[in-house]
Amino acid sequence: MKVIFMGTPDFSVGTLEALVEAGHEVCLVVTQPDKPKGRGKEMQYTPVKEAAVKHGIEVYQPRRIREPECVDVLKKYNADIMVVVAFGQILPKEILSMTPYGCVNVHASLLPKYRGAAPIQWAIIEGEEVTGVTTMQMNEGLDTGDMLLKTEVPITAEETGESLHDKLAAAGAVLCVETLKGLEAGNIRPEKQGESPTAYARMLDKKLGNIDWSKSAVEIERLVRGLNSWPSAYTHWGNKVVKIWKADVESEQSREESEMADAKPGTVVRVDKECFWVQTGGGCLAVKELQIPGKKRMETSAFLRGYTLNEGTHFTCD
Repeated sequence: MKVIFMGTPDFSVGTLEALVEAGHEVCLVVTQPDKPKGRGKEMQYTPVKEAAVKHGIEVYQPRRIREPECVDVLKKYNADIMVVVAFGQILPKEILSMTPYGCVNVHASLLPKYRGAAPIQWAIIEGEEVTGVTTMQMNEGLDTGDMLLKTEVPITAEETGESLHDKLAAAGAVLCVETLKGLEAGNIRPEKQGESPTAYARMLDKKLGNIDWSKSAVEIERLVRGLNSWPSAYTHWGNKVVKIWKADVESEQSREESEMADAKPGTVVRVDKECFWVQTGGGCLAVKELQIPGKKRMETSAFLRGYTLNEGTHFTCD
């Protein structure tokens, strides 16, 4: 097929690469404008643009895809289909209906679950055991188009937002190639979406990571994993912001912890050379890896060799 590909972040790159490897003619890549980054504020390509340049594919970077001149530009390519993977802008009706096969989106959830901008992280935060990827025929709604194909991906007990991102990106690349093959052969039956059984997977922001210790240890541990590697879960220790990168739910309490089970959530109830335990609204959280301002991520054992943390210390939300 002759394909116009729309995408921007790392998640999109694998699908672009898979389409090229499968022999499709990617005639144009549409991605977000370059942005300044780093201390020198040098303009940096999007990950998708880097991949396109590597393959010698023409790149188009409109600031607003809804502008009439953008529609005119895309029409010139006479593509068979558009593939959209985390592009970052809402497409107008004129673009959605421009090509014979329309616009196919690769979405990182088992639709209609977790429509929205951050389905990967929210699946972990909400405690799902299985997620996956859905290819969808796009319409004017937000992730509401007809479903084409799906593939499931298990969520392990140690899964982080970062590790699940990579698994779903790889699964999505394979599924997209399979979807185009099926559409061309005419053997895919689009399926309407029902109502979503989950909340909208809203965009992540740094405030989401501010740990509410009144929640259960299970909920907080999922938050830690879901927000790893961005924006990260964090708490306040005096005037320091402490990022928590790895934690375990304590299944059994020591005698000391049992005696302090009525301690205020956020209270350190036990400290040894390797770890410390924090009382939550339901159970204790064992903190295994953290980061303090000006330092790299470190195991808790390394932190405790350089800093004194006593039982009774209280972590807060602000």
